[in-house]
Amino acid sequence: MESKLNLDPKIIDSARDAARNIAEDVQEYIDRHTTVSVERTVARLLGIDGVDEIERPLPNIVVDNVKEGGGLNLGVAYWIGNAMLETNEDPQTIAEKVSIGEIDLTKVPLKEDEKIKLEVEKIAKKTVETIRKNKEKRDEYINTLGDGNKPNLYVIVATGNIYEDIIQAKAAAKQGADIIAVIRTTAQSLLDYVPYGPTTEGFGGTYATQENFRLMREALDEVGKEVGRYIKLCNYCSGLCMPEIAAMGALERLDVMLNDALYGILFRDINMKRTLIDQYFSRIINGYGGVIINTGEDNYLTTADAIEEAHTVLASQLMNEQFALIAGIPEEQMGLGHAFEMDPKIENGFLLELAQAQMAREIFPNAPLKYMPPTKFMTGNIFKGHLQDALFNLISIWTNQGVQLLGMPTEAIHTPHLQDRMLSIENAKYIFNNAKDLGEEITFKKDGIIQTRAKEVLDNADELLKDIEKEGIFSTIEKGKFAGVKRPRDGGKGLEGVISKDDKYYNPFIRLMLGGEK
Repeated sequence: MESKLNLDPKIIDSARDAARNIAEDVQEYIDRHTTVSVERTVARLLGIDGVDEIERPLPNIVVDNVKEGGGLNLGVAYWIGNAMLETNEDPQTIAEKVSIGEIDLTKVPLKEDEKIKLEVEKIAKKTVETIRKNKEKRDEYINTLGDGNKPNLYVIVATGNIYEDIIQAKAAAKQGADIIAVIRTTAQSLLDYVPYGPTTEGFGGTYATQENFRLMREALDEVGKEVGRYIKLCNYCSGLCMPEIAAMGALERLDVMLNDALYGILFRDINMKRTLIDQYFSRIINGYGGVIINTGEDNYLTTADAIEEAHTVLASQLMNEQFALIAGIPEEQMGLGHAFEMDPKIENGFLLELAQAQMAREIFPNAPLKYMPPTKFMTGNIFKGHLQDALFNLISIWTNQGVQLLGMPTEAIHTPHLQDRMLSIENAKYIFNNAKDLGEEITFKKDGIIQTRAKEVLDNADELLKDIEKEGIFSTIEKGKFAGVKRPRDGGKGLEGVISKDDKYYNPFIRLMLGGEK
């Protein structure tokens, strides 16, 4: 891509090298540890599902049993495989027996390590094959129905009731939406377990469960055939259950998942060590399943100033890119986040927003960037809000964004009604059609406002990344250099769920999905 911003490729390379070193430094810590949520994910991928009589998920019961027996440093797959050899039962039956106290996994007589691994891999390979076939099925749908125009129009449903969500999702698809995001119920990211079954109650959104994923996927496949294009499904695997929800999404053919450890650290106070380990395995699963990840940099500017802190967005995007590459996610699946969040009163704010969006496109040319609408300065004035969203839409088509989360005129008033969403879709479609090739027609003034702003943000991001490279990501977060939010490395939620790995630790899915067992 020819640079319209006249960015210095040496500075881009310098910033990317620093980000790579930061990610590799953190990866050394990740490789030495596992978490209860990683191990619950392994249990799920081996076929364990369901709940006991008091609604405790069986994956939690199994992992807690192994943890209490002091064996989680070997990995839950080791103990499940050992019990399979001893009992000649499948993992689900073993889990049910653990739940009623018939089996204590760490007290089952030990078999030979190689025999344990062979037993586990029979099931693991079948699960991985299921996920691979889901990816093929998505590709088949896209090839036959089409994928919608770019940017994909991304809208939310958030009724709390999966059956109501389905009605709203189908209506949005018929109105022109390409991606349906089912917003999670408030604070689910802080639950250290995944609820089970279809749900009809949730505040501010709907529970992320595997059955809810299945129901919505089925509905969107149905409406996709009706409207003649593949409708993508998005949900959230951030939080304390990142890899578990990623696994559920891969098994039910979700297409887009919110996935960003830094978001969980800064905005949900999840322990940084815990969530970075969880992020790695969740991204391996997303990468293998062909799922586009969405990162949360857009949120930084809801707590920090969009002019002063824009470089932190770019720095985080560059780090997220490197963490994603380590986990096997190709650039084409990196929906790196950014946002249109400047105060409308700022003179030439549109030019500064345009510089930021064009810069992201030039630095990440192959990524389906996720562009977020104005929220911080939405006032409840629906007419002004609709204009703010129109300017946001104009920049999006101008700079060739990939995923466009549509703004709603009723932002700051209520969860959008069907008619609010329709107006937003019409707004975007009108602008995208009328300005389709605007970006190909216009160049920017040399050393003008736009070029100068982009260079300034890049320089500041490069400087910040070099500081983080020297200091380390944990210390940087403790000092509040992202979004103005400070988090202690041994504080927050979930640290008690981090476990050091034994030399014999075993997780078959890392090798099967990524290659090269860790």
